[in-house]
Amino acid sequence: MALPAKRIAVMTSGGDAPGMNAAIRAVVRAAIFEGYDAFGIERGFEGLLEGAFRPLAIGDVGGVLDRGGTFLGTSRSDHFRTKNGTAEGAAMLEQNGISGLVVIGGDGSYRGALALSNLGVCTVGVPGTIDNDVAGTDQSIGFDTALNTICEAVGKVRDTASSHERTFVIEVMGRECGLLATYAGLACGADVILVPEVPWTNAEVCEAVSTGIARGKKHTIIVMAEGAGHAMKLAKEIGGLCGHEPRAVVLGHVQRGGSPSAFDRILASRMGAASVRALVAGDSGVAIGLRRSSTVVYPIVEAGCSLHQFRTEIYDLASILAK
Repeated sequence: MALPAKRIAVMTSGGDAPGMNAAIRAVVRAAIFEGYDAFGIERGFEGLLEGAFRPLAIGDVGGVLDRGGTFLGTSRSDHFRTKNGTAEGAAMLEQNGISGLVVIGGDGSYRGALALSNLGVCTVGVPGTIDNDVAGTDQSIGFDTALNTICEAVGKVRDTASSHERTFVIEVMGRECGLLATYAGLACGADVILVPEVPWTNAEVCEAVSTGIARGKKHTIIVMAEGAGHAMKLAKEIGGLCGHEPRAVVLGHVQRGGSPSAFDRILASRMGAASVRALVAGDSGVAIGLRRSSTVVYPIVEAGCSLHQFRTEIYDLASILAK
């Protein structure tokens, strides 16, 4: 069943991720191609409640493909999470004649999209998060760019670590999901990877450091997800155990920024266009995913209300190759 009206809106929510602008661009241009008017909602769910709608033409999304962040802005809204807040959001969409909504974000954004869908709003979720923790998709928009940013930073840290024969603890993002740390650790050849999904002790970390030094390593790189602990604290604690003074580096929000990689631009373009096709086909309460290199449509409840699957085989491989 096709949409009853000819207006599709797009919004970004939660933490920003490189490639979000490319996804917005794809939604707008695909919607116009299908004969729909396109609208952007500024500042996420907070902007939705405030009625921050703006029409978007083809030219309005020109030159954004390679820009990081999201030109629509993003935020989190405590009020929207309430029953009254969700109802107000659905009413605001109806008042503005929006027949279909694309929500780009992570699991929290998906829960908001699902709540709107349950109130009768046609919604589609597009995964945009550097954590890559949305269930049901092999990869989310922004993950590849953040991974490359981390690899570049670790390479620079390794230069000074080798020069001074020192151990560095490098903290990356990932409060509940250690995929970013795991993939970065494998790509950078980290000696130790610490993630919230795998238990570890200071003694085990110190043993790995000491083993490397004993076989002639001039430096040690430890990649730690923020959900597994704090780099400054760990550096201090293992320094006392190992008998030398490690250094800590917290990469922080630098991981969110920067021009999206070619992979993320293409992924965002494919997913944005697929979300419009899903809405035009009459789908609602669904998410767009990438599985075996193909875009798929699946129930958003599987994405927003399910735990991500930690890639144990990647973690195990990284551990084997670090020996």
